Amino acid sequence: MAGDKKGIKLVAQNKRARHDYFILDTWEAGIELKGTEVKSMRMGKCNLKDCYAQVVNGEMLVYGMHISPYEKGSYFNTDPLRPKRLLMHKAEIRKCRQQVMEQGLALIPLQVYLKEGRMKLELALCKGKKLYDKRDDMAKRDAKRDIERSMKERY
Repeated sequence: MAGDKKGIKLVAQNKRARHDYFILDTWEAGIELKGTEVKSMRMGKCNLKDCYAQVVNGEMLVYGMHISPYEKGSYFNTDPLRPKRLLMHKAEIRKCRQQVMEQGLALIPLQVYLKEGRMKLELALCKGKKLYDKRDDMAKRDAKRDIERSMKERY
């Protein structure tokens, strides 16, 4: 989604999420950041590994998103792992909360990108994969690769 449109710069991606979860639905959300966090993220110093989102008191918060301190930030730097608030419509937040509570799903950030000068986060509603699902995906990927190789050798 974020890489194919003009004016969008990918900052960080959570590749592990697509391996560990089935993606059911996605949303785009803004992120409430401090000044030095934005500068650090523009330099690509963001890590989405092991992060997740939760609805707390009607607000969507992201936990575990690591933003490295800005080198020239001195005392303006904040805690790298502090919870960050996501900017979403109240109806979207309610819908996410309801599906997470009823169906036991998880809210996982897929990627962070810069869109028209603003940091955006792609949030996904996910269901965990079992080991046999992961094996099926790997088998399909290998079969596809073998087919492409054989077609390439043919021509």
